Amino acid sequence: MEAARRPPVSLRLLLPLLAAALGAAGRGGPGPVTCGSVVKLLNVRHNVRLHSHDVRYGSGSGQQSVTGVSAADDGNSYWRVRGRTAAVCQRGTPVRCGQAIRLTHLGTGRNLHSHRFTSPLSGNQEVSAFGEAGEGDYLDDWTVVCSGTYWVRDDEVRFQHTSTDVFLSVTGEQYGRPIHGQKEVHGMAASSQNNYWKVMEGIFMQPSEAFQMEQYHAEL
Repeated sequence: MEAARRPPVSLRLLLPLLAAALGAAGRGGPGPVTCGSVVKLLNVRHNVRLHSHDVRYGSGSGQQSVTGVSAADDGNSYWRVRGRTAAVCQRGTPVRCGQAIRLTHLGTGRNLHSHRFTSPLSGNQEVSAFGEAGEGDYLDDWTVVCSGTYWVRDDEVRFQHTSTDVFLSVTGEQYGRPIHGQKEVHGMAASSQNNYWKVMEGIFMQPSEAFQMEQYHAEL
C-alpha cells in the first residue's frame, strides 16, 4: 500500500490555526486584525507580498533576507501577528492603531527586523528576519500606523520601526540570482505611497469576547 503523502510544511503549520480560527469572520464586514492571526501582507503600490526564506544577505548584516514576491500562493509569505518584544498579546486581541507588534515568519520562526545596515540595492535601511523560534530582540518591534481605533483587515496601513523610525517599504528594485525577480524590502525615513500595506490571505483568530462586547455596546 502506498504511504500517505504528508502535506507541505507551511500547510502543516497552518492546520492547527485553521481549527482555532473557525467562525472568525464575524458579522458586520471585515473585522480587526488580531494577535495570533497568520497573514500575508501586500505592498499596495508594487503589488508584492512580504516574503522571507532561508537565504541570507551577501552584504550588510548577513541575516536572513526579506523580499517582496508577486505570487499570491507562495507559502513563504505567511507572518504571525504577535505582541512586541517581552510583551504578551493574547490570541484574539485586536491590534490597535499605534500599537507595537512583532511579525514572525511562519516558515523560519524569525522576526521582521531592521537596524542601521544599508540595504543591498537601494541604499536604504536593511530589513531582515532575525531571531530563533520567534525570539529576537527589541529591533523586531514595529508600530502599526493607521487611522481609527483598530487595525482593520481592509485598511491600508504602514509599519514604522519603533527604534529607528523608518517605514517598511518597497520601491521596485529587483534581485538577480539566487532570488531572481523578487523585490527589495527596506526601511525608508520618509512617508510615501511606497509604505502602504494591506492584509490579504490569512487565518484570522476570532476577536476576544471583551472586544465583541465592546462592539455590541457601541452598536446599541
